[in-house]
Amino acid sequence: QVQLVESGGGVVQAGGSLRLSCSTSERTFSKYAMGWFRQAPGREHELVAPITPNGGTTYYAASVKGRFTISRDNAKNTVYLQMNSLKPEDTAVYYCNTVVDYGLGYVASGSWGQGTQVTVSS
Repeated sequence: QVQLVESGGGVVQAGGSLRLSCSTSERTFSKYAMGWFRQAPGREHELVAPITPNGGTTYYAASVKGRFTISRDNAKNTVYLQMNSLKPEDTAVYYCNTVVDYGLGYVASGSWGQGTQVTVSS
């Protein structure tokens, strides 16, 4: 399975911005659709945004649409999540993972890394 390392989290005031990164040494990274997920305390992993292998197509959860942007640099084996206009309800541990679409939407297909904590204060 693809080993992924997330970084870029932190504490930010409401309205602020953060940029998360997810990197891997996996040489076939460019073949994988990727997704950013988040998990708030006591809740399941929530898919925030997936991106196709070539970066040409992206989707967003309704709760983040217009505020978050997912992108990738296959030359650097890295996927990013730019988060703007952050809200306290965005507070969670953020994870990246490989994703697959079995026809009912994207689901995580790999193991979970350590994630990166994002805390938004009001």
